[in-house]
Amino acid sequence: MSTSESNPTRKHAYTEAGAPQLPEPTHAERVRTLVATNTIATLSTVSRKRSGYPFGSLMPYAVDPQGRPIFLISSMAMHTQNLQGDPRASLFVGQAADGDPLGSARATLVGDVLPVPDSQTSEVRELYVARYENSRSWVDFDDFSFYCLEPIDIYYVGGFGVMGWVAAEDYKAAKVDPLAAAAPRILEHMNADHVPAMILLAKVHNGLEATEAAMTSVDRLGFHLRLKTTDGMKGTRINFLREVRSADETRKVLVEMVRAAEATA
Repeated sequence: MSTSESNPTRKHAYTEAGAPQLPEPTHAERVRTLVATNTIATLSTVSRKRSGYPFGSLMPYAVDPQGRPIFLISSMAMHTQNLQGDPRASLFVGQAADGDPLGSARATLVGDVLPVPDSQTSEVRELYVARYENSRSWVDFDDFSFYCLEPIDIYYVGGFGVMGWVAAEDYKAAKVDPLAAAAPRILEHMNADHVPAMILLAKVHNGLEATEAAMTSVDRLGFHLRLKTTDGMKGTRINFLREVRSADETRKVLVEMVRAAEATA
């Protein structure tokens, strides 16, 4: 792992002596998952009209197997003209979330945006139209071309007090979290039907007394809760008893944890 990976392995204690402790996903894994699961971001290019100033554009993107964002852009667009003059750019990807947006995850990928070589166009085209089916209507227009952002550095913010630089090589080597696709359904289900269970888990595992709870994120190693307590809003993380790789495994381990918490409460 590169020395620029800024979050060392962190572990969380369980109330039961000898209980397993699992590390959190690295910042690189979190960014790779964030970029893979989002579809719209803000691309900032270097303005040709106002030299040196950033120019922001709303940008749909696909992702190639190395995690590189792929854009289908027109030569008539201002951001494309900017890139033809200077390929340096950044892509800001933010997590859609309820509540305070500053508490949600986001990342800025800094790098060069260059045309996709002809030898790779066919593969990239399939990746893009698979994500944006309606793009088939203009993908073959003469003025549209594929461009790729090659990250050279990445800055990640995971919420309040969680931030750091991620090396491009660590990002490329990281894997998308196996729960990424299922996470929205898991969050919706837990927040709609299992608030008392989450309040109980927060009390037993982390000693927090809450009157309200919401699961704000979930990954293969655990989940984060937003809690309403007598001392105000608090956030906490609870790790699973073991690594999970599907929604079904997540359900099973959560049932085990709630039953164990009920027995000790």
